[in-house]
Amino acid sequence: MATRCAYRLTPSRIALLLVIAGLLGLFFSFDLQNYLTLHNLKSQQAAIADYRHINPLLAAALYAALYIAVTALSLPGATILTLAGGAVFGLLWGTLIVSFASSIGATLAFLAARFLLRDWVKSRFNARLRAIDEGVSREGPLYLFTLRLVPLFPFFMINLAMGLTPIKTRTFYWVSQIGMLAGTLVYVNAGTQLAKIDSLSGILSPSLLGSFALLGVFPWLAKHMLEFFKQRKIYANWPKPDRFDNNLIVIGAGSGGLVSAYIAAAVKAKVTLIEKHKMGGDCLNTGCVPSKALIRSAKLLSQIKRAPEYGIAKAEAEFAFADVMERVQQVIKSVAPHDSIERYTALGVEVITGTAKIVSPWAVEVTTADGVKTLTSRSIVIAAGARPFVPPIPGMENIDYLTSDNIWDLRELPKRLLVLGGGPMGCELTQTFNRLGSQVTQVEMAPRLMLREDPDVSDIVQARFRAEGVDVKVKHTAKEFIVENGEHILLAEHDEQIVRIAFDKVLIAIGRAAKVQAYGVEELGIAVSPRLTLETNQFQQTNYPNIFAVGDVAGPYQFTHTAAHQAWYAAVNALFGHIKKFRTDYSVIPWSTFTDPELARVGLNEQEAQAQNIAYEVSKYDIADLDRAITDGEAHGFVKVLTVPGKDKILGVTIVGEHAGDLLAEFVLAMKHNIGLNKILGTIHIYPTLAEANKYVAGVWKSNHAPKRMLEWLSRYHTWRRRV
Repeated sequence: MATRCAYRLTPSRIALLLVIAGLLGLFFSFDLQNYLTLHNLKSQQAAIADYRHINPLLAAALYAALYIAVTALSLPGATILTLAGGAVFGLLWGTLIVSFASSIGATLAFLAARFLLRDWVKSRFNARLRAIDEGVSREGPLYLFTLRLVPLFPFFMINLAMGLTPIKTRTFYWVSQIGMLAGTLVYVNAGTQLAKIDSLSGILSPSLLGSFALLGVFPWLAKHMLEFFKQRKIYANWPKPDRFDNNLIVIGAGSGGLVSAYIAAAVKAKVTLIEKHKMGGDCLNTGCVPSKALIRSAKLLSQIKRAPEYGIAKAEAEFAFADVMERVQQVIKSVAPHDSIERYTALGVEVITGTAKIVSPWAVEVTTADGVKTLTSRSIVIAAGARPFVPPIPGMENIDYLTSDNIWDLRELPKRLLVLGGGPMGCELTQTFNRLGSQVTQVEMAPRLMLREDPDVSDIVQARFRAEGVDVKVKHTAKEFIVENGEHILLAEHDEQIVRIAFDKVLIAIGRAAKVQAYGVEELGIAVSPRLTLETNQFQQTNYPNIFAVGDVAGPYQFTHTAAHQAWYAAVNALFGHIKKFRTDYSVIPWSTFTDPELARVGLNEQEAQAQNIAYEVSKYDIADLDRAITDGEAHGFVKVLTVPGKDKILGVTIVGEHAGDLLAEFVLAMKHNIGLNKILGTIHIYPTLAEANKYVAGVWKSNHAPKRMLEWLSRYHTWRRRV
């Protein structure tokens, strides 16, 4: 299947194309380009000058109209016309007329390209265009100004190319007007001395081109000067220390903070890591590790219940919920040494247990059990993490609700558990507590669970939940919590009706909010984004260039592995950015949801491709046909790969099934290093393993792109061979 945005040749587009084609046809049919030559200009110079002397206003108007037409249609001859402006109208008036005419003509070409081509290009190259659009949105005027100042780059190409970007028309016009002024002056001035020039080689002399190339340095100088003054302004009220205690201070010892500190220590920088609670952050203590430990216990129980499927007549399990939760704590303790103070101290990191507050761009105040002290550092990395988001639902203050922070304190299994939220965390814990014996009701306001995934993924998860006894309520919006006769009740709206849902405990699992308060962000004026995360640029810098942010506090992804990924860039840029800075690479970001079946994804899925108008083809392999899945009793799910139409280049992969997160790794590697499905198909995969599914989905793609005509000829060839 392929999809793309509907680009249509509307009547207005057709009309404009016909007008442009007609004008171009006239221009070349009558060989008008022969009139726009240096030889013709010099031969007609006297006559043109006489006409201009007799009819000055009309001559200027006709010249401007001709210049606008040539520029708007991207015709050859603009250079000659610019010279003519100087030769006929002089330096002042020639510059004035050419400056406005060239900018108007360029804007018309820009608008024509946008009207005719922008939607067409976006429908085919949207993924690549996004990065360009982001760059233009940030620094489009600077890019355009630079290109206008360098005459070696054809201006007509700039006009057309910029029309494909989101730069505003008025910005394009005024930047072009200013950017082309210097070049216009040089060329018009050359035109005033036309009698001294015998050929275009004189205009394109090394000295003249060198002066133009030097003009190209100006915007970069302007940029650096602007950055210099911006930094002076933002740092103006903060005295900078003469010396620093550290090269780097890291606030927060979660995944992002630990990796930042590790990298700094590895390159022998002086680094201090400050953590006010527990080393390892949310992932170790309240997130990834405890949830996966609990999921494993619940999955074992579900497998025991399935004993007859494996030829075992009867199997039972006795357990105490408190013991299961104690095992979770033991797992945390077993993993904890990997993130411990002792380990990082041995690596060369100074670790401080205390509360950090940034009191200046180079100073952090640390409150510990021993008192308060202030540390200075050239750079700071903020890895403060996030906290569970609790919505302002009326009556919430009367409910002793659970979140991912405190659910691990439970030692008594809730008989009736209400889960608010149908995202990854809500789904993982819904299924887990249901398997442990709770009567779970899951409430989601969206039309389906796992809304970020394709509908076929949601359908599998939702069907499995209901088959296992979960009461899944989609399109239900929580309105109010009430307590009646000692019973907790959620009032939810569904199809304009109020539904009453009774429960004993409620788990709030509808997302996480970045921690952007209480450690100096407000006092310093560190910028916060519309997503309520710390605003960072492509180098992980905040609006203070020496203060960086990574992980959940920065976004846009709230995954342990992306926090670690960002941390590498933040640490390297913090320590070596004065020499070389590196842009954070978000090109291939994988993630997994550990429900049963597991969900794993990298790159685009179908709904994202459709929303972004990206053309794609789908190759899908049903894991029910896989030998290893059948032998394991896990014959369900699929591998779905999106590719560029007609090519084996991978745009995205979704896997639903046993060990989906592990199976995805091959595709993550393939996308990162531009390996297509043909090479995956040509790679030996061990039999019988689940990984064969990756090879088989590549085979599906190959089968869909088999050369039918060639196969027909081969069939005839083999038929002939049987007869001779």
